[in-house]
Amino acid sequence: MTEEDHKARMQRLKASVDRRIEAAQGEKGLLIVYTGAGKGKTTAALGMAMRGVGHGMKIAVVQFIKGAIDTAEERVLKEFGEQVTFLRMGEGYTWETQDRERDKQFVQEAWNVVITLLKDSQYGMIILDELNIAIHHEYVTIQQVLDGLNQRPPMMHVVITGRGAKQELLEAADLVSEMKMIKHPFRKGIKAQKGIEF
Repeated sequence: MTEEDHKARMQRLKASVDRRIEAAQGEKGLLIVYTGAGKGKTTAALGMAMRGVGHGMKIAVVQFIKGAIDTAEERVLKEFGEQVTFLRMGEGYTWETQDRERDKQFVQEAWNVVITLLKDSQYGMIILDELNIAIHHEYVTIQQVLDGLNQRPPMMHVVITGRGAKQELLEAADLVSEMKMIKHPFRKGIKAQKGIEF
């Protein structure tokens, strides 16, 4: 490709992007879903929390399932004081707890807290980490989740993570990204690393 061809191609691309930017004038609170078997769903959501904090938004993070694990992200986000609410609401992964009724009770208690947060217009973003797992195990129903999401203020963003997102949630979402695992060091006997997994 010649320099002239490249320049002409980039000019066409810029014109196309500029038209889309000009046409996209709507604004609303987004429903974002990070799902799939690959690593990075929570990391992506918490990255959005950091971005929101940088814009002065009040953020809430509610962790379903993972609640027993202390993480570096929680320690960092809690340093922002009242700007960030970080709640670990479970007792740990379902294969560790092995108590369906207790897990369901913890998720229902967490969901009651989430409903209160979803109605609070002070929050600009609510992150519901591993909620998809709780839905999959029927600790909370997809209808409860959709009904709760419909109660939120128009400009509130909600980010939901976890593998196996239900089709109804994908259809309701404004943005969906699926993480695909291609390689993972755990499969080669390498344990979880600080700064990478926790």
